[in-house]
Order: sequence, then C-alpha cells, then structure tokens
Amino acid sequence: MAPTNVLRCCQRVVGWIPVIFITLVVCWSYYAYVIELCVFTILSIGEKVVYLVVFHLSFIMFVWSYWKTIFTSPAKPSKEFNLIKSDKEQYDREERAETQQEILKRAAKDLPVYTRTASGAIRYCDHCQLIKPDRCHHCSACDMCVLKMDHHCPWVNNCVGFANYKYFMLFLAYSLLYCLFIASTVLQYFIKFWTGDLPDTHAKFHVLFLFFVAAMFFISLLSLFSYHCWLVSKNRSTIEAFRAPVFRNGPDKNGFSLGIGKNIKQVYGDQVKYWLLPIFTSQGDGCSYPTRLVNQDVEQPNTINNSEPVKNTCSPKSKCLNFN
Repeated sequence: MAPTNVLRCCQRVVGWIPVIFITLVVCWSYYAYVIELCVFTILSIGEKVVYLVVFHLSFIMFVWSYWKTIFTSPAKPSKEFNLIKSDKEQYDREERAETQQEILKRAAKDLPVYTRTASGAIRYCDHCQLIKPDRCHHCSACDMCVLKMDHHCPWVNNCVGFANYKYFMLFLAYSLLYCLFIASTVLQYFIKFWTGDLPDTHAKFHVLFLFFVAAMFFISLLSLFSYHCWLVSKNRSTIEAFRAPVFRNGPDKNGFSLGIGKNIKQVYGDQVKYWLLPIFTSQGDGCSYPTRLVNQDVEQPNTINNSEPVKNTCSPKSKCLNFN
C-alpha cells in the first residue's frame, strides 16, 4: 500500500474520533436524564411523564438530524462539468495559462457558470479535472469537489454543503433545544443537590454534571447556530462570508441573495410543513443558482437572474441528484 493511501486511511479513522466523542456524551446524557433523574430522583409521576415525553421527542429529532448530517454523502458536480476527452488532452498538453483559459472558456460557454477566480479566470479543479460550478469548492479532507460547500465539519466527519446543509441547520437547532430542555428541567434538582435538600445518592453526580454539560454545549451551540441563521438569511456559505464570490463584474458578497424569504426557501424548500423535518427539500440541483445581479453577462447568453427559476443542469443521459 502506498504511503499516501496509508495516510488517507489514518485520516479517515482519526476523523471519526469527534463523532464517537459526541455519541458517547449523548448516550451518557440519555442515561443520566432518563434513569438517574426521571426514574431515581423525580418523585412526581406526572412530572416524570411530561419530562420523558418531551425529552424523547427532542432526542429523536436531534439524533435523526445528526445522523442525516453525518451519513449524507457530499454532492458532486454532474458530468456536464467534466472536460470532454479532446479538450482535456489539449488542456494537459498546453503550458501557457492564457491558452488553457481559452480552452476552459470554450468548454464553459454552455454551462451555468458565472463566478470566476480573483483574477477573473474560469474556476477549474486540477485535482478533480472539472470546471467548478458556482459555489462549488474542493475539499481536501473529502478529496472531492463539493457543491455549495460551506465547510468541512469535524464534529460530523463530513462536508457540509448543498446535500446536507438543511440537515446541519436542523442538527444545530435540535441540539440547542435538547440542551436547553435538559438544563432548564435539571436546574431545580441541581440546586437541591447542591444545597443539600436532596440526600447524597449515586444520582447526584450525574445530575450535577448533566446540568454543567448541557449549559456548556448550549452556550457553544448558540453562537454557531446564530451565525448560520445569519448566513441563511444572506444566502451565503461560510466560505463566501470570508471571501466574496467573484463575478465577471467583480466580487459581490450579496451576489446570490434574493431577499430573506427566498434565501430561506433556497435551503428549506417551498413547503413549510417539511422545514422542521430532516428530509431533503432544498431548491435546485446544486449546480446553478439564481442571482441578484442586474447586469447580464455578455459571454453567457443564459445568465440567471432573480426572476428566473433555478434550472436543472442534468442531461437526459445523466442521473439527477437525489438526497432523500
């Protein structure tokens, strides 16, 4: 086995450590809340029933969204963005950057590609050997180009992008609710154990520690969730927030923003009844996006504007993306 393959295998194994850590913490929190708090500490039957029902609802939604975020494969660009054999051979033979760009421009003229590099060149991935769709970036950890890449998240050991960004947002939201519910319901028993109103039992350690862990995770997640809510409202990815996308008329940090209502629907879809469920309802195919740009790109006859729907770039011979 080549050294690079060994390194890649080691990276994949190490990448699961944060996920295993979160899983162990969640499993312990389930035991501490259900068994130590509800079974051994709380005396009121009615209180037990209410706490257990609400807890399990939040727990199920949290685990479901976390699972979908982890195990939904990042979306790749469709085959239309790969160079045809003759163009690829010509591109590889050519040493001059100017001529290579002419080859890429010719190949991209019929593609919905409107963003450029900082120097104004066609965005091309030498590793994946394809023209990058708008908002697509290469992830070195996943070793692939990811549609609408936001970031590579070590806590889910996966790239967060077009295919699973809704799941990631729901994961953050349900994590917050899970931690908030635990912290708020445990607080009174935390105080009673702390002040000595309840006798010292084996449940004391679990209840005290459960409150601290839930409060700590809630504070940490609140800032992250608030930031991503702001990104959704602006229709930006984390990458675009730090580096504005460059169009032919220059960089524009609001280039993909269509207004807060339409921006939210880009991620969650048109049907509000599915917004809180971790099922795929995001708009589009991940390869093309409507923009707010007024000026038309003279080199691209089919420039997308804010009044046109997102077009599907899948050809009849290729398989369209499906993330359900």
